[in-house]
Amino acid sequence: MKIAIIGCGTIGSKLAKAIEEKFKDRAELVALYDVDKEKAVLLASSLSKPPPILSPDELIKECDLVIEAASAKVSGELTRKALLANRDVMVMSVGGLEEGILDLANEKHRYIYMPSGAICGLDGVKSALIGKIFRVTLTTRKPPKAFEGAPYVVKKKIDLNSINEETILFQGSAREAIRGFPQNINVAVALSFAGIGLDKTQVRIVCSPYFTANSHEVEVEGEFGKLTTKTENIPAPQNPRTSYLAVLSAIATLKGILNYVKIGT
Repeated sequence: MKIAIIGCGTIGSKLAKAIEEKFKDRAELVALYDVDKEKAVLLASSLSKPPPILSPDELIKECDLVIEAASAKVSGELTRKALLANRDVMVMSVGGLEEGILDLANEKHRYIYMPSGAICGLDGVKSALIGKIFRVTLTTRKPPKAFEGAPYVVKKKIDLNSINEETILFQGSAREAIRGFPQNINVAVALSFAGIGLDKTQVRIVCSPYFTANSHEVEVEGEFGKLTTKTENIPAPQNPRTSYLAVLSAIATLKGILNYVKIGT
């Protein structure tokens, strides 16, 4: 399989090295791109077989699978372009996707792969959806610094430095949450697409100076009964803004794409 990566930060770099070291018998890295060209050059030079650095449009033409590891600001348009070019896509920044992109994938008979990222339980949610799901709630807890610059915090003029106890910053739908916290709550979109949608999935965002790890708790009620998962994440060693589990999830998803044996829902 010919693979190209857009975004050469922590996750993109780990995926590139995994392709070279773990999956070289099944995959080939054929191109890289990053808006910061120096990042792409640095990553390419660290590989034993440096791939060319191409523009997104050129890159899409050269591969079978496009991996987006850039940002939610560009993931939606990149995914659309890849699907229109009859390419499969693995999307890390799922917060940039709208429901319509799922319809386009079905129309073009192409795959969109969305890793679980920093949460657990999507297998159970997908199974439960075959029956009826009544409620889905995601509670995310992070320290104040994690929310610096979030549009919701800026708009509401929330003084993060004044928070000295566990405080609920936001409660609402996943659609509202991703608009207000585009860098913090990507997992809400993956959960929504696996389950009952962006408008019915409820999100609670909690902030406290006492939190040392990011946590995501998923609660689901349906005909099957109740499901609760809680994931406490430590930061990736290379980037404190990225959960280490999200990095591992990206590699595991690629492994699943390349493997003929599929385990789990």
